[in-house]
Amino acid sequence: MSETRAPQDTPVVGFIGLGDQGLPMARAIAGAGFPLRVWARRPASLEPLADVPHEAADSVEALAAACDVVALCVGTDEDVERLVGQMLPRLREGAVVVNHGTGVPATAARLAERCSARGVAVLDAPVSGGRPAAEEKRLICMVGGPHSAAERCRPVFEAFSAHVVHLGPSGAGQTAKLFNNALLMLNQRSIADIVTLAARMDVELGPLVEVLELGSASSAALSLLNTMVRPDNVEHLSQVEALDMELFDRAVRDAGTDPGEVTERGLSGARGLPALLSRLNG
Repeated sequence: MSETRAPQDTPVVGFIGLGDQGLPMARAIAGAGFPLRVWARRPASLEPLADVPHEAADSVEALAAACDVVALCVGTDEDVERLVGQMLPRLREGAVVVNHGTGVPATAARLAERCSARGVAVLDAPVSGGRPAAEEKRLICMVGGPHSAAERCRPVFEAFSAHVVHLGPSGAGQTAKLFNNALLMLNQRSIADIVTLAARMDVELGPLVEVLELGSASSAALSLLNTMVRPDNVEHLSQVEALDMELFDRAVRDAGTDPGEVTERGLSGARGLPALLSRLNG
């Protein structure tokens, strides 16, 4: 695959959060020709970038001062707000802060209001696909925030994404990501229901799952089992999914709607993932 070419008016891109998904995203940004600046708490986190062009900043504040766009791919909204608080005094007027992590729409709106007073735009741009999609540059990037900032950052997002969708104002990207995650977990619960019934009928689960993947019942939730979702990581993924489902519940309630059974069923799908995989592999 040929590398994406950066536009003539090439922004300097900062990146914080070189984890499982953020690292291949940062590598793709550098590979697309964007000047890349990075900061990491641990120097060892920078080692996988040794073979791509980049500069390491000594501090969060120094990174902010050097960049036109700063992307964050960190764990929680609290982490994002703390980092933005450190960066904001040093960010240039006209800069864009991008949150690629999963959070609630209310935080995105609060950050946008906080930064706009200093002439800084904020985009919530969570991604879907996990590390394999990031490495293959086929993530789905869901963007909320000002259209002008979204279009300015689109070439950066396209460096690691197969699809970039601008969904609306601040918080719209997070809303889409939370609904995406919720539906995945609902599907996991439905798969568990079918597998449980099939096991009671002494149906061979391996061939059954193969047929379901090939037929109209196919879904990402089904195809991820024993590929991205494996015995060595299923407990961790189950915990992460349950946290995402709690964020979904909070976001829906913040909007004045009771998610009711959707949350309960989604949490059941998340928490039941280890048992589902164990049954399939038993």
